[in-house]
Amino acid sequence: MILWLNGELVPASQARIDPADRGFLLGDGIFETMLARHGRVAFLDAHLMRLARGAEAIGLARPFDPARIATACMKLLEANGLADATRAALRLTLTRGPAPRGLALPPEPAPTLMIAAALAAPRPAGLTAIVAAPRRNNRSPSAQLKAIAYLDNVLAKEEARARGAEEALMLDNDGHLACASAANIFVWENGRLLTPSADCGILPGIVRAAILELAPNLGIETLEDRIAASRLSRIAGAFVTNSLIGVVPLTRIGDRALPVHPLTARLAAAYESLLDTADRNG
Repeated sequence: MILWLNGELVPASQARIDPADRGFLLGDGIFETMLARHGRVAFLDAHLMRLARGAEAIGLARPFDPARIATACMKLLEANGLADATRAALRLTLTRGPAPRGLALPPEPAPTLMIAAALAAPRPAGLTAIVAAPRRNNRSPSAQLKAIAYLDNVLAKEEARARGAEEALMLDNDGHLACASAANIFVWENGRLLTPSADCGILPGIVRAAILELAPNLGIETLEDRIAASRLSRIAGAFVTNSLIGVVPLTRIGDRALPVHPLTARLAAAYESLLDTADRNG
């Protein structure tokens, strides 16, 4: 594997992250996971805008040049033989970089920026889920950042595996539905498409935003709302979204089987069409 690390393409076996890097020691950093199709990164501008907002939120003022990152992604895909891949995954990780011991922010940070590329796993046709014990802390300043400190999500995912499910749904501290372990969630209720609101501590997903924009064009009423966990027993269907899987229905939550809502397939098709259009338009 070839990595792009601080401006250079290097073999993964030769890549070096400083042992004093705050990303490694403190989880002090953010990341983006992006889908590339035939050498083009889907929604690259949106991903880089979110990365820039996250960097500003944690006090890293303009640590990268978007045009340079776009070029780096293309070169990295080529270097790994993925320029023609139907589905490749790019992971961009930005940390505050090495610093002295302690929590105090370094006065002059030297950020670490790394991009990795690999084939994306096949997209699942459907997923089973449980409501996991780990909570999404909606009062944390990092709740709406794609922060690299992912331990709660890791533990939620492991709980799902241990209980025979493929995905974990996480509630916020007030008992409202927040997200899946690595995805946003939508539910169908009373003919409307609902998704947790920002105050539930969700990450503002790129695909989530696209679905909220596409749905009205299909005559689907949407609502961003606080969704109590008890309402999951009454929903008519659900699906999860992220940049790598797109739109994937949930076929079971806990012991309750869920039908695939007919409008989920229409939204998934509309989203794929949006990706195709973006590819054609360059």
